[in-house]
Amino acid sequence: MTETRRGRPRTPLLSRESIVEATLKVIDAEGITAVGMRSVARALGVDPKSLYNHVDGKDGLLDAVTEHLLGSLVLPPRTGNARKDLHAIADSFRAQALKHPRAAPLVLTRQLASQKALAPVNAVLSVLKDAGAGTEEAVHMLRMLLATLIGTLLREVSAAPTFGRGDRADTLRTSGFEVLEDTAEHLARFDRQAEYEYAVDLAVTAVLQRIDLRGRLGP
Repeated sequence: MTETRRGRPRTPLLSRESIVEATLKVIDAEGITAVGMRSVARALGVDPKSLYNHVDGKDGLLDAVTEHLLGSLVLPPRTGNARKDLHAIADSFRAQALKHPRAAPLVLTRQLASQKALAPVNAVLSVLKDAGAGTEEAVHMLRMLLATLIGTLLREVSAAPTFGRGDRADTLRTSGFEVLEDTAEHLARFDRQAEYEYAVDLAVTAVLQRIDLRGRLGP
């Protein structure tokens, strides 16, 4: 018979993966601003000091989550069609980001260096440069596409999109603003999939048209 050991409970085995998972739980429940060594340690049931063996403070936690989001992205194979390839990468990012939508903005704010995290960035830049974008402009386009995608995702998961609830239609129709009254039926509807597809297609179209225009007119 094995004797039960007495004393303090054994500290759970920590790893970078378990810390990332706990950090995501904090973000999912309370948002990015709630992340800290204490809140994550509390979620894991450990002493905050033990986390420093795996991450370097709050910034380390946020970087680890960002690397997880980007590193878990399954990049689709290239087709050679820039429009299809950019849409496919956006769809893959959306599928990953919707698992933890409140963490998605980290992709816009964290500067990462790991190969896994940089692979999606390299993929988008490669498509843009192969389509004819210059080096500097490809970076601007990457940032614009990311901002559009993440903004659309945040709106997609919001509880009550502006003018996106059916009970707003009557209010809009009697607002006294001619254009609002005319568009009331559409403003009162919010189709998440349709909004996502429209926003991404508009951004991709703008990027490709600009590349084409620059190619014809020169710098």
